[in-house]
Amino acid sequence: MKILNKNRFALIQFVLIFFLSTIIINGMNPEIQKIINDVKMKFAPDKRTAIFSVELKQKDGKNILKGEVNNIEAKNALLESLKKNNFSFVDSIELLPSKKLGDKVFGIVNISVANLRSEHKHPAELVTQVTLGTVVNVLNQNKGASWFLIQAPNNYLGWVDDDGVFLVDEKAATDWKKGEKVIYTSVYGFAYSQPDINSQTISDLTVGNILLKLEAGNEFTKVKYPDGRIAYVKNNEIKNFNTWLNELNPTPASVVSIAKKFMGIPYLWGGTSAKGFDCSGFTKIVYFLSGAVLQRDASQQVLYGELVDTKNDFTNLKQGDLLFFGFKATDTTRERVTHVAIYIGDTEYIHAAGMVKINSLDSKRQNYSQFRLSTFLRARRILGSIGTEGIEKISENNFYR
Repeated sequence: MKILNKNRFALIQFVLIFFLSTIIINGMNPEIQKIINDVKMKFAPDKRTAIFSVELKQKDGKNILKGEVNNIEAKNALLESLKKNNFSFVDSIELLPSKKLGDKVFGIVNISVANLRSEHKHPAELVTQVTLGTVVNVLNQNKGASWFLIQAPNNYLGWVDDDGVFLVDEKAATDWKKGEKVIYTSVYGFAYSQPDINSQTISDLTVGNILLKLEAGNEFTKVKYPDGRIAYVKNNEIKNFNTWLNELNPTPASVVSIAKKFMGIPYLWGGTSAKGFDCSGFTKIVYFLSGAVLQRDASQQVLYGELVDTKNDFTNLKQGDLLFFGFKATDTTRERVTHVAIYIGDTEYIHAAGMVKINSLDSKRQNYSQFRLSTFLRARRILGSIGTEGIEKISENNFYR
């Protein structure tokens, strides 16, 4: 029996040594991996908004760091930490934007609504949308240069096909931002080849689209697309972009008024435009049209703004407050924020769920949703916080100014 136990112990030792040596051979040195993870958590904790994809490989007895990051500070911090701990390595980490792009590391959205996907292929998940005239960072391209990895004004990342974005250098991006522009203010419409609604359409347009202004006429304004296309837009459907920005004075009532313009528009996972919304895409566009750049997802939006006291009831809520729903933390699970809505007053809220609709927190109302009440987590007040962390003013966002 003792001999058997001794042999079993030796076998366990062998397996353990083999396993640990395999980890190191395959580039999974635990100490190095911990440093990589620590730097990633500090500089890129959210893969939706930052890229830090670094792994350790071994070749010919050398530690090789491979992957890509889009933050020079993160890369430098990693390299310095490894050197400080006396690890030798070969740096093969690519710093984005990719050198393949040359000087065209900016883009301007070139269609009414550009779909951003999780991978560079159309069947991939729709993660968000960016609308016409928005300047974005371009970080990478696929092998055939038919897809580009871009970063939107709220730092959200995704892949867009080559028709969706027009690549430019820094000067052209600045010229576009500084140029005289118009913003489309109708929910949906078209631009035309001539100052005539019966002429050929150039493209569709959705609220929030931005175009370069060329010349104003009696009924139409001549405009220019990022790729140089010329079109005409009805004057009563647009405003001068800077005038629009300066006139913005969001109030609880104005936020509710904007939100109600989208009643009945269908739910679309990843949607942030009048063509279809998911819940946080809906709140995002409502507040964009109120002058603020919100974070993309409900789980991000819940982190910002003034916390509203709803411990006992909902009497402290005001129009325009964001209501967050999901599942509370337990001993074994983290809190999950899965839904967001806009409070419109008198116990009611408007949200994108199946379609943009209104429900109530009051069980006596016909439009009461027991499910939503049972999953309510907290409320945040955005008005009064525009211009603070996570709720940036459009006029102060580098993608627009």
